[in-house]
Amino acid sequence: MVEVTTIPHHIEIQVPMWFWELYHAVIIVFIAIDLLAGVRRKHAMTYKEAGAWSALWIAVGLAWGVFVYWFTGPEKGLEALGLYYAAFVVEKCLSMDNLFVFAVIFSYFSVPLRAQPIVLYVGILTAIILRATFIAGGLWLIEQFHWTIYIFGAVLIYSGYKLLRAGEVRVDPTRNPVVKFAQRFLPMADYYDGAKFIVRSKQDGKLLFTPLILALLAIETSDIIFAFDSVPAVIAITMNFFLAYTSNISAILGLRALYFLIAITMFRFKYVGPALAGILVFLGIKIFVTQFITIPVWLSISIVFTVLGAAIILSIMKGGVKKEIEE
Repeated sequence: MVEVTTIPHHIEIQVPMWFWELYHAVIIVFIAIDLLAGVRRKHAMTYKEAGAWSALWIAVGLAWGVFVYWFTGPEKGLEALGLYYAAFVVEKCLSMDNLFVFAVIFSYFSVPLRAQPIVLYVGILTAIILRATFIAGGLWLIEQFHWTIYIFGAVLIYSGYKLLRAGEVRVDPTRNPVVKFAQRFLPMADYYDGAKFIVRSKQDGKLLFTPLILALLAIETSDIIFAFDSVPAVIAITMNFFLAYTSNISAILGLRALYFLIAITMFRFKYVGPALAGILVFLGIKIFVTQFITIPVWLSISIVFTVLGAAIILSIMKGGVKKEIEE
């Protein structure tokens, strides 16, 4: 059985079902390798280790482009490859921005560095499931009710505006309704015990949740919000499930190492945030405009890479590399 998916400009990608099964098996192996490496490590991840693992997972994401080209064929392969890389870069940047929110959550709950990997793993697995569900659901909605594409455009424009105001917005986990509910109704311990979510009370032996469960709940609900932001972005770049889904998975792989790289160096390119906000607004406007005029694929891809590249270069030239996460 072969699944046929179509992206703009009549590009078709034929993906055998056996390959989907193989793809997900490989992804599970990748996650297991990352998990095993984290569990067997007896110390907090160093800068060198975080950098090496991050480079490895980025290389895996870039290498996937070979399969994109192979499945698409030489006639439209370069166009599909450009769409995949554009979606991959945008999703990676959005994921990196989300990691700063994770850092704030961990900092607020004073989660020990050694206990953070398990929460990140659960968050990453949840993100994969959410992205797959939201992408499939979003594409189905657009196919069944074409007018819903304008909702995605509006979400992108609002997300860009929200990201542009990020410097004025403060992340406050105590305002998270799920966290507030847990604090009120769950029996809580006032200490951490490694990476355990449940411990026995030292006084009466009753089972108690550690504060780690609150950090997990805050990150899980954040994952849902992030999916609402990122899925419209990738759909605005390509409405092909194969490209949209695999670019998302490639961007999510290795977030654990990337988080620790950020947590250790605490750096951030000052102008990448505004540039990413501008790209989201552009993609949102593009959804509305392309209903009336055709915007060449090469132009959209060029804008994404040019704006992000210029933001990084400008940050370096003007000394706009922050040394710490804003409190």
